[in-house]
Amino acid sequence: MADYDYDVLIIGAGPGGYVAAIRAAQLGLKTACVESRETLGGTCLNVGCIPSKALLHGSELYEEAAHGTLAKFGVKTGKVEIDVATLQGEKSAAVKELTGGIEFLFKKNKVTWIKGQARFADAHTVEVDGKRHTAREIVIATGSSVTPLPGVEVDNDKGIIVDSTGALALSAVPKKLVVIGGGVIGLELGSVWRRLGAQVTVVEFLDQLLPGMDGEVRKEAGKLFKKQGMELKLSTKVTGVAVKGKKAVLTLEPAAGGASETLEADCVLVAIGRRPNTEGLGLEAIGLETNQRGQIETDHAFRTRIDGVRAIGDVIPGPMLAHKAEDEGIAVAEYIATGIGIVNHAVIPGVVYTMPEIAGVGLTEEGAKEAGHKVKVGKFPMMANSRAKTNRDTEGFVKIIADADSDVVLGVWCIASLAGTMIAQAAQAMEFGALSEDIAYTCHAHPTHSEAIKEAAMAVRGKPIHM
Repeated sequence: MADYDYDVLIIGAGPGGYVAAIRAAQLGLKTACVESRETLGGTCLNVGCIPSKALLHGSELYEEAAHGTLAKFGVKTGKVEIDVATLQGEKSAAVKELTGGIEFLFKKNKVTWIKGQARFADAHTVEVDGKRHTAREIVIATGSSVTPLPGVEVDNDKGIIVDSTGALALSAVPKKLVVIGGGVIGLELGSVWRRLGAQVTVVEFLDQLLPGMDGEVRKEAGKLFKKQGMELKLSTKVTGVAVKGKKAVLTLEPAAGGASETLEADCVLVAIGRRPNTEGLGLEAIGLETNQRGQIETDHAFRTRIDGVRAIGDVIPGPMLAHKAEDEGIAVAEYIATGIGIVNHAVIPGVVYTMPEIAGVGLTEEGAKEAGHKVKVGKFPMMANSRAKTNRDTEGFVKIIADADSDVVLGVWCIASLAGTMIAQAAQAMEFGALSEDIAYTCHAHPTHSEAIKEAAMAVRGKPIHM
């Protein structure tokens, strides 16, 4: 047997990579993780999930105090102002705490952090800053980066045309913000700056927001964002963005073709998606090719076509979600150590952290029908939920899609202030093959937002109580 430096070497310390490293070490494997950032945690912890949630939370507090529900409950405030520098400082503190926490876990579990950029020399060897490191198994977990818009140059330092990283670091609230892309990232960050005072316009090539989500959810989301003050330009293509002084001028035209128009903004956020980080890894040195989308194809155990090389997270097919990568990180470590790992890719929840939140798991109604299911659908409005009504956060609904013959739950979609938390119940129920009847006859605490899931399940069977 060959003598390797490590049993497992993971390239990338994002949610997939760092979790894989920790789990591998817990299972007794000598483990190393290569990461080029100064801090661990990848995009998610440094310039993605975590900092965006800090800004979302801060902006929600501001809106509640300045324009929201505090006064309805007798909480009187004077003039409310936003200190962006303080908000950004709190965001940075949260990031530092969490990335530092991962570094502590690496030390606790005896994971070696190799700092630098890894490049394959062969299937069991990577080179980092001129030094070679060998491993019996190498796992690619390099994540993804912002997809560029052809012809549009992002310069985060200037703060006029920015990507998600730049939008997280703005030092002042732009007067006019244009978001290119009506997906999760654009809507979340657009929501932050709208709440803080920006006039926000979202430009989306498709005819609805949030591609991939349930059709009814997408329609309702459009209504909600319009109600909140966002201008939505759907079925619209951006053909150019030019910087003129301290402003950006966008050229737009209908997606189907037609007369163009211009739109001026103080800041433009390019948020049209993400692409796998596979360039610079030296995949050609091991003969590993990517597919047409730049992804690395793997089998159920995350093995690539090259023996000893596996891949997880955003670099492989599937939704680019931190929690999906985490589950794959645990599974790949367990496959390597024991030969058995578990990830149910049919039950991966997704959440949009706007207010209200939007969440879903499993099949959309459209997807269920396309898959050949005869479906029954149960819906329950948050307006009829006692806790939501009491809290004055009644926007949205819960929708459960079940197979009409077997009653097996195929998908759950919800819009609610706590949708991201509520969806965990649905995911767990689906993991165990629940029927809508199982959810309907499970006692839910009262009064809670989650009762809406119970009522939606009862609605599948035609017997909701509170509507």
